[in-house]
Amino acid sequence: MKVIGLTGGIGSGKSTLLNWFQTKGIPCFESDAVGRELLNSSLRESVILRFGADIYFDGILDRKKMAKKVFGDKKALSDLNKIVHPAVNEAFNNFKIKNQNAPFIINESAILFETGRYKDFYKVILVISPQNERINRIILRDNVYKKNVLSIMKHQLSDYKKIKLADFVIENITLNKLYLQAAEVLKKLKE
Repeated sequence: MKVIGLTGGIGSGKSTLLNWFQTKGIPCFESDAVGRELLNSSLRESVILRFGADIYFDGILDRKKMAKKVFGDKKALSDLNKIVHPAVNEAFNNFKIKNQNAPFIINESAILFETGRYKDFYKVILVISPQNERINRIILRDNVYKKNVLSIMKHQLSDYKKIKLADFVIENITLNKLYLQAAEVLKKLKE
């Protein structure tokens, strides 16, 4: 079975595109969502040991507090990644086994290029969008300040560098254009 990677910077439209692929019957694994779920369940104790109990409020990870702790401290970010990534990879392997009869599956992950995992995929789809639009989307979605978004963005490769590594690049300017480009990519993947 072929595994397709889907990636893009924060606010680029990965989730929107992933949802579109799901409507087309493609099995999709959303690494970011699975990671959030695991942080609120099986990984909670490990996170508390490393970052303290105040990182959770009513049993739910306070993502804003976590972002403040890790996106200015390389060691803290590395420690968080060491907790989360193996668990997400295990969840993906279980997902892959359940969908082994599908011609291909899609694995969404924000940092495929940054971690070097893009090499593990048959093809990689990159979603890009103008930086100002991405910033505005995240400010509205997460109710955070621009400086918080920029702090996260500085830990991600630039679109310019990612484009060189991707097999397909989809520009997210309008939903109509996004879906038209996605349909072309899907057609090529099915060939």
